[in-house]
Amino acid sequence: MTTAREIMHSGASCVQENENLMDAARRMSELDVGALPICGPDDRLHGIITDRDIVVKCLAKGKDPHRMTAGDLAQGKPVTVDAGADSEVVLRTMQHHRVRRVPVIDDHRLVGMISEADLARHLPEERVGHFVEEICR
Repeated sequence: MTTAREIMHSGASCVQENENLMDAARRMSELDVGALPICGPDDRLHGIITDRDIVVKCLAKGKDPHRMTAGDLAQGKPVTVDAGADSEVVLRTMQHHRVRRVPVIDDHRLVGMISEADLARHLPEERVGHFVEEICR
């Protein structure tokens, strides 16, 4: 049984909810990632911000990325998986919520992220292919 902990990229870097979008974009560029978890002052996960969120919800609407914060874009409760979850649970969760990245939680703390690339590195090709088909529908 492959678990989320074995698939995930550990050491996910959080952007604080009070940080502006320009700083979030800079961090994404430095880390070469397309999404960052949003954490609050309690160091708990409050959401996820993507490069697409910054473009569509800030720049395309003429808003200022120096003034708009990551917390402004945190909407609803983020979809997560437990670090001990089986890979099938991870895939079902991602498919059900139609997400390409999912934070991994252990004891209410963020311990990593799973992306499509992580799935491709750790799971059988046919299973990942099915996942991609489902998520792209």
